[in-house]
Amino acid sequence: MNKDLNLALIPLTIEWYAVEENLERLEEMAAAVHPDTDLIVLPETFATGFPTGQSREEIMAVTAEYQHMVLDRLKAIAAQKNMAICGTTITLAHDTLQNAAFFVEPNGEVTMQGKRHLFTMAGEDRIFTPGTRRLKVRYRGWNIAMAVCYDLRFPVWTRNVANEYDLLIYPANWPVVRVSAWDALLPARAIENEAYVCGVNCKGTDAGGFEYNGSSHLIDYKGKEIATDTGQGILYATLSRKGLDTFRDKFPAWKDADAFCLG
Repeated sequence: MNKDLNLALIPLTIEWYAVEENLERLEEMAAAVHPDTDLIVLPETFATGFPTGQSREEIMAVTAEYQHMVLDRLKAIAAQKNMAICGTTITLAHDTLQNAAFFVEPNGEVTMQGKRHLFTMAGEDRIFTPGTRRLKVRYRGWNIAMAVCYDLRFPVWTRNVANEYDLLIYPANWPVVRVSAWDALLPARAIENEAYVCGVNCKGTDAGGFEYNGSSHLIDYKGKEIATDTGQGILYATLSRKGLDTFRDKFPAWKDADAFCLG
């Protein structure tokens, strides 16, 4: 299939721990997304915000109450708009909490995988169980992979072996104090992996007082920014199937990559 892929990036303003407010804001934004869009990309933990300062027991209680509702609302948006939607949400299963990347398709199919690298400086490792596999889906002719926020600092986890993915997505809650690293590393991941890379950050101020400016990007396989800001809080980009394939054929650096495996 030689079809381009249209993305809408929504750097939501998150009200920390206000699930219903965040879902309503998402539904308002999604209603305004251009009808030709194939995929909506949201920030990390868009429904709750990153759980700073809460105990594991408190997070478990909130997750148990809201996780099914959050997923149902995501499915409703995907079905109504005939678009996939992705980001991360907190999940609870058998006493195991994960900050899980999700990919919800219009037909209701859901793929989820836990965040691999937990942000120890904020105690994320004391709350969540790390993921063991990277999320991968095939959608409308594109191979898509997802990693989460802090994963961006660990390129081995997202190494694109033999072009296994065409698009790599990073939902994030990346604060202003460190946003220069976010802005620099996204193009690096695109260039080294000969793939499109999408990073969507949130806006707002968390419970710890850290500010987020919504810095979000769609970087092409040469490291060029291609997202367009509409001024309505939504960024759009079109991924060229022909452009990506042609570049990989003309400059096949991926063939010279080192062979390795993660233990």
